[in-house]
Amino acid sequence: MSADKRILVAAETLHDIMELGEPYNNLLTELAQLRRRQELAARFEKMDESRAEFVPLDDG
Repeated sequence: MSADKRILVAAETLHDIMELGEPYNNLLTELAQLRRRQELAARFEKMDESRAEFVPLDDG
């Protein structure tokens, strides 16, 4: 698979998020994983907020 698009990133930003000698694939994998975790956390937070609307049912 070849890349045909470029993403411009300031050298300072790249230095802040990438280890020396780290392949771009590792960086992109970590960033994608972080985003999925953040989205999942946001979904759980939204569920917790909506849970306040529910009233527990009696067991009996």
